[in-house]
Amino acid sequence: MQKFTTLTATAAPLNMVNVDTDMIIPKQFLKTIERTGLGKFLFNDLRFNPDGSEKPEFVLNREPYRHAGILVAGENFGCGSSREHAPWSLLDFGIKAVIAPSYADIFFNNCSKNGVLPVVLPKADVEELMKDAQEGVDITIDLDKQTVTGGNRKTYKFEIDATRKHNMLNGLDDIGLTLQHGQDINSFESAQKQQQPWLYGT
Repeated sequence: MQKFTTLTATAAPLNMVNVDTDMIIPKQFLKTIERTGLGKFLFNDLRFNPDGSEKPEFVLNREPYRHAGILVAGENFGCGSSREHAPWSLLDFGIKAVIAPSYADIFFNNCSKNGVLPVVLPKADVEELMKDAQEGVDITIDLDKQTVTGGNRKTYKFEIDATRKHNMLNGLDDIGLTLQHGQDINSFESAQKQQQPWLYGT
């Protein structure tokens, strides 16, 4: 997982509430267990017509949002099923952070474990940032300082669990956390092989 420190990027305004995971990545694209290649299916039914042509009114089909790195959204973002493909598709598209007033719990956890920062701010602050995004102004997120800076240079402070913050700053997913204890694991296995060799087929 890549480290998340500071991000300055175009923010796409998605002024919708209750955006569920089937809207983020429809069920027909869940057959793969690869984390790459899903960006082209992000918001598929909102972005494309049945014939595959783009819907010009959808935000990610317009400049400068085709290359957005941040998504500003409404309440209860990521509700619905628990599919991990949702943050995979966001990240593969290039979106490394979402700013919203609230999230579904499972989606929120899946985001931070896959390198997408879910920022929670009060609704009034999100609405101000939504206006910045609609004007095409870049937004800056500083994870270490826990701040979001909008186009008017106004800074918004957000809260984040200390463990989640540490993991994202250091690019540690669950596997990375386990590998931090690699020496201890190897020592345990070496001792266990001596004491219980039958467990290792010897």
